[in-house]
Amino acid sequence: MTESISPPITKPKAKPTKELAKVAVSGWLGTAMEFMDFQLYSLAAAIVFNKLFFPDVSPVIGLIAAMATYGVGYVARLAGAVYFGRMGDRIGRKKVLFITIALMGASTTLIGALPTYAMIGIWAPILLVALRLAQGFGAGAEIAGATVMLAEFAPARRRGLISSLVCLGTNSGTLAASAIWAILVSTLSEEDLLSWGWRIPFLFSFVLMIFAVWVRRSVKESPVFEERADVVDGVALSKREIAAADELAKTSTIEAALHQRKGKAFLIALGLRFGQAGNSGLIQTFIIGYLATVLLVDKSVGTTAIMYGSLLGFVTIPVMGILGDRFGRRPLYLALSSLTALFAIPMLLMVTSGNTVLITVAMIIGLNLGVLSLFAMESVTMAEFFGARTRFTQLALAKEIGGILATAIGPLLAATLTAITGHWWPLAAMLIAYSLITLVSAAVGPEVRGRDMVRLEDAV
Repeated sequence: MTESISPPITKPKAKPTKELAKVAVSGWLGTAMEFMDFQLYSLAAAIVFNKLFFPDVSPVIGLIAAMATYGVGYVARLAGAVYFGRMGDRIGRKKVLFITIALMGASTTLIGALPTYAMIGIWAPILLVALRLAQGFGAGAEIAGATVMLAEFAPARRRGLISSLVCLGTNSGTLAASAIWAILVSTLSEEDLLSWGWRIPFLFSFVLMIFAVWVRRSVKESPVFEERADVVDGVALSKREIAAADELAKTSTIEAALHQRKGKAFLIALGLRFGQAGNSGLIQTFIIGYLATVLLVDKSVGTTAIMYGSLLGFVTIPVMGILGDRFGRRPLYLALSSLTALFAIPMLLMVTSGNTVLITVAMIIGLNLGVLSLFAMESVTMAEFFGARTRFTQLALAKEIGGILATAIGPLLAATLTAITGHWWPLAAMLIAYSLITLVSAAVGPEVRGRDMVRLEDAV
C-alpha cells in the first residue's frame, strides 16, 4: 500500500471561482432547507401542535409537551452527527451531504401528511416523534458538512465571509419559515389553520428538497479532503493502515495528528456553540410560544418579529464575516457575547411590556446580536479549530451536543421554569448564562484566523 501513497501536500490547489460559487449555492440551499424545516417545526410546536397532537391537557402542559417533541429531534441529530460525521471524514464530504438532504426533506414532507390526534388518537404524537427523529438524524450532519465544504474551498483571506454564507442559508430558511407562518396566522381563521393550513409549510418543503438534491449532484469533492496526506484513492486510511505504512506514519503531518491529545479544541468549540445555540432556542422558539400562550399576545407578533430580524440578518451576517477576517475571530466573540449578556434583561422587559413595537424591536436586536452574529463567527471558527482528519466529525458533534444541551433542552427548561415561577426572570438568567459560557470559551481559546485547513491536527 505504501507505493500508492503520494507525498503529503501542504496547501490545497485553488479551485475555480465557478466551482466555489456552486459549492456556495449548494451549502446555502442545504442549510436553508435544514433551518426552514426545523423552524417550521419549532413554530408549529409553539403555535398549533399542542392543540393538534396534545389536546387533552392544559395549554401550559400542552406547550411543554410540544416543546419536548421539538427537543427529541436534537437527540437524533447527535446520532446523525456521529454516523454521518465519521462517514464524511472517511469517504468524503460530498456523498454525505447528498444523503442527508434527501433524508431530511422526505421526513419534513411526511410531517405535513400526518393525521392528528383527533383522527388516530395516541398514534398521532407517536408518528410525529418518529418523523421528527428521522428529520433530526439527517440534519445532524447537514450544516456541519456544508460548513466544512465552504471553509475548505474558501481562500484564507476571505474564509470568514465565504463561510458566513452557511449562516445566510440558515437565515434564509428561518425567514422563509417565519414568513410562511406569519402569512398563515394572519390570513387564516383559527379553525382553518388547525384543520388544514398548518400542513402547507411542510408539504412545500418537498419542492426545495428536489432542487437542492439536483444542485448537489454536480458539486465536486472538497479539495482539502482530496489532498489530505492520509487519503488514498478517495478513502481515508485508518490508524492501523497508517501504522502499517511506515513511511507515511513518519511524515510530520500524519505524526502530529496521530499523537495529539484530543479534547481541548472540542471543549472550547462546544463552549463557543453554547451562546448561539441557547439564545436561538429561547428567542426563535420559546419566546414565540410564550408570547402567544402566556402573555396572550397576537400570534403574528412573534413570527413577524423573527421575519424582520431575519431580513436584517442578510446584512448582519456578511458584515460579521468581513469583520472576522479583518480583526480575527476571538475579539468579535468577546464583544458579541458580552453585549448579549448585557441586553438580556432589557430585552425581556421589552418583550413582557405588551407593546407590539417594543416586542418587535427586542426580538430583532436579540436575534441579530445573540444568534445570527455569533452564528456567522461560529461557522468559520469551529472549522478552523479542528484538523482535517476529524474536522467533519468533531464539528458536527460540537454543534449537536451544544444543540441538545442548549437549543433542545433550553425551551423545555424555560417552559418549566416560567410555569413554576410565573415570571420572565428565568429567561433572562438563561440568556446571560449561555452568553457567559461563550465569553469564557473565547477568552481561553486561541486565535485561528487564516489557519491552514489541510493540517490534520487540531489548533489546540
